[in-house]
Amino acid sequence: MSKLTRLEKHWILYDVGNSAFIMMVSTILPIYFKNMASEAGVPLWDSTAYWGYASSIATVIVALLGPVLGAVADTNGYKKPLFTASLILGAAGCIALSFPYSWMAFLVVFVIAKVGYSTSLVFYDSMLTDITTDKRMDNVSSHGYAWGYIGSCIPFTAGLALILFSGRLGIGSVAATSLALIITAVWWVAVSVPLIKNYKQVYFVEKLGNPLTDGLKRIASSLGSIRQNKKIFLFLLAFFFYIDGVYTIISMATSYGKDVGISDNNLLLALLLTQVVAFPCSILFGRLSKKLPTEWLIGICIIGYFLISIFALQLDRAWEFWFLAVCVAVFQGAIQALSRSYFAKIIPKEKSNEYFGFFDIFGKGAAFMGTTVMGVSTQISGSSKAGVASIALMFLIGAILFGIAVKEGAQKK
Repeated sequence: MSKLTRLEKHWILYDVGNSAFIMMVSTILPIYFKNMASEAGVPLWDSTAYWGYASSIATVIVALLGPVLGAVADTNGYKKPLFTASLILGAAGCIALSFPYSWMAFLVVFVIAKVGYSTSLVFYDSMLTDITTDKRMDNVSSHGYAWGYIGSCIPFTAGLALILFSGRLGIGSVAATSLALIITAVWWVAVSVPLIKNYKQVYFVEKLGNPLTDGLKRIASSLGSIRQNKKIFLFLLAFFFYIDGVYTIISMATSYGKDVGISDNNLLLALLLTQVVAFPCSILFGRLSKKLPTEWLIGICIIGYFLISIFALQLDRAWEFWFLAVCVAVFQGAIQALSRSYFAKIIPKEKSNEYFGFFDIFGKGAAFMGTTVMGVSTQISGSSKAGVASIALMFLIGAILFGIAVKEGAQKK
């Protein structure tokens, strides 16, 4: 395979930018929030649940907005402005999190920032059809996640250093976390500029009337098409379950680790290791996609995650959390990248944004179920392990449905 093109590199850079935000959300912010809530007298299991509820609210909002905004973005000339607006909302929300709030107000601002981030990905993922070819999609998508993981370590390491050495620097952990959030937002915007400047929408539908009205009509038409196309429908259904488990693990890992007694420093350093290990593993799976069917590789990742969630049920020591972090790193980038490129290859390209809106409903929108179930089961049982058991079940269901989807696709060939 030839080297990455200039535009492919610019597209990959946005993964480097937005991954810095999600790295912050997955590691430092849950710990910061739980410490904030604890100081206000909120029990540990309740703060875990509240963090899960906030993540769920954000994903529901995006699930509702995604297809509508996606349909509008498919109109000629609309994708880039909507993408840019979402990026600005997410980055501004990230900076706003650096201000002092009560724990409840902090969650509200977090939801706003997460909505901006997640909405930008609806447009960004659909750009894959515009910036490369079907043959290169698996590898380019994998490079996006790979460089996203390693690139996000730069602002994260800077922020982590500020927090770990805040006492020596004489600024306090709260001020250090605020600076880390600002660094993350600036990094996110700065590395996104090349894509914003150079991206051009290749596949689109022409503007006939009001883009919103036309978009809603296309959504209704596409819903019928998806139901009739069993390959797309069954894949989305399988994706709903297995990616739900992936995103729940990403969102709740630090909260769960803290609940079972893992120290803050061990949590943060182990998750930093996850980013580093995920880089070569994502590249490896991208290269394997040239020799093995994408369906096989996705199946391997689902099984890997199922075993990870089973192992997490007995986790109670720091070394086990470190081991689990490495195992997650092996599959995390691959399952997301290959699912994204696989979907991009089986949908109509001129409606890519609209279809990726549905992809987001079944994907990040599905995380509503995982984080909510984990939050409710944790509060009811008083233990986070009950929530982890539900995640294992999601991977099992996802694996079964994905196998059916693959068989359906093979029968139509």
